[in-house]
Amino acid sequence: MSARIAFQGELGAYSHEACLKARPNHTPVPCATFEDVIATVRNGDAELAMLPVENTTYGRVADMHRLLPDSGLHIVDEAFVRVRICMMAMPGQTLSQIKVARGHLVILPQCRSFLANNAITAEPHADNAGAAADIAKEGEMGAAALASELAAETYGLKVLARDIEDQDTNTTRFLVMSPTPDLTHRGSDQMLTSFVFRVRNIPAALYKAMGGFATNGVNMTKLESYMVGGQFTATQFYADIEGHPEDPAVQRAMEELSYFSSMVKVLGTYPADPDHIRH
Repeated sequence: MSARIAFQGELGAYSHEACLKARPNHTPVPCATFEDVIATVRNGDAELAMLPVENTTYGRVADMHRLLPDSGLHIVDEAFVRVRICMMAMPGQTLSQIKVARGHLVILPQCRSFLANNAITAEPHADNAGAAADIAKEGEMGAAALASELAAETYGLKVLARDIEDQDTNTTRFLVMSPTPDLTHRGSDQMLTSFVFRVRNIPAALYKAMGGFATNGVNMTKLESYMVGGQFTATQFYADIEGHPEDPAVQRAMEELSYFSSMVKVLGTYPADPDHIRH
């Protein structure tokens, strides 16, 4: 039996597309929630997890920064998927016959212009690929789903229009996660290291904690803060840096970070997606 990779959503979801891109030899395993994805890997029903962390249009994925540190999983790869939105319906229909289009609340505003120009009413659905699955199951006419081309192929629907999103830059970043870390240097491109930390309660602690990265020439590509435990005073930070923990400069920067932090936890070290090298 081939290795499996768990993702949140229905078959045909953009997360499914990310699985096919990053791990084409793995069998995709759909799960209802992000928590279910993590549990599926932890209990051995899948070897890897595919989790979205941020989108160029909507920012970071809610709850993901809270889930990752306590997931018991390690980041081993990243993958970027361009969100190309297709309108699909039962075979035999034309665009002029479509009266309503369904998709997730996040995807509907991205197609506002196309829907308005074609006098189509937008209806929210819990899941984009799920909307396609429902139309196919019911054989519903006059209704369309807004989802990936993979969803149309999965459920036997006809694509009536492609690339209907208002912005052509919409991209989601995914992380591939495993129960065991992979600290090997992989590929010819740059390595990334992700970690969370909490600074000590002393004046200018964050400034001092970050100073080691600047003085050692380590590029920090992301730094985000978020509250933990429902308290305004308990702030945790998530960071991505270029480099490997064995690099002398990274070692020195992390040592300085630890000195000014009450907690530092490395989430993973992995090669940058070659299609999205940071500059």
